[in-house]
Amino acid sequence: MALSSAPASLSAGTANTLAADARSLNALKYAAGNKDPQAVRAAAKQFESLFMRELIKSMREATMKSGLLEGPQGDLATDLLDQQLSVQMAGQPGGLSDAIVRQLSQQMGGSGDTALSVPSTLSLAASRARFAGGAATGNAGVGNAGAAAPAGREGFVQFHRAAAERVAQESGIPAHFMLGQAGHETGWGRSEIRQADGSPAYNLFGIKAGKGWTGKVATVTTTEYEGGVARKVVAKFRAYDSYEDAFRDYARLINGNPRYAAARAKVGSAVAYAAELQKAGYATDPAYARKLSNAIHSASSVQRT
Repeated sequence: MALSSAPASLSAGTANTLAADARSLNALKYAAGNKDPQAVRAAAKQFESLFMRELIKSMREATMKSGLLEGPQGDLATDLLDQQLSVQMAGQPGGLSDAIVRQLSQQMGGSGDTALSVPSTLSLAASRARFAGGAATGNAGVGNAGAAAPAGREGFVQFHRAAAERVAQESGIPAHFMLGQAGHETGWGRSEIRQADGSPAYNLFGIKAGKGWTGKVATVTTTEYEGGVARKVVAKFRAYDSYEDAFRDYARLINGNPRYAAARAKVGSAVAYAAELQKAGYATDPAYARKLSNAIHSASSVQRT
């Protein structure tokens, strides 16, 4: 559609569509060119809806799936629902769109107030950051060995990717094997081992502090399986100064402990590697091999993006 054929003002329908809709986007461009106040608010709402959609997507990735609706059809239905939710949630009083309108209005010669209070949408983003362990959900902190990692599969893998690849070059253990196991052990960053004061222990692999460990320790309550029955126990785990230290210690354990020699010989297959780790007693969960191999394949798919 040519811009010249767009209406001079925005309809209510246009205001409730996503910016990905080419027709509404052209109408918005036309109105914005005429400095239409409605266009300012519509553009702000479009931006907020896109922001909300990405936020909802990140939250879904940080949530365990039930398995009932997994597959292409389920993913499509979820994506359509998220689009609708993002549109409905955008434009609420006190939200991000109000802050954008104030700034755009001032730039266009209006009387917009640029003194921004923390709006509801930004408060939701702040809650998301706190849920992720105090980390920003973007690339902030990547490469910072002591920064807290974001929660959620994609953010978790991308955050730890560089450290895993460095250790992979030194150890011969594929980076996606380590990323997948770290993701599985921590719920993709949602349930990391922490010290009593809430500070991170940087233990991504659930490695316990045995008699030979002389480093720092974190004491936490964990789940162990005895005879296939889960029970809560208090155990001591190794604590590190950084996440990269955790990757290096894991690699030393797999390469240096004879009990994991069979697993080390199976790095060509995620399924075989996971099965050998379970046989060697890495974890007591009877379904550990299946869960781990799925996590490794999941990490690999994120690495390729």
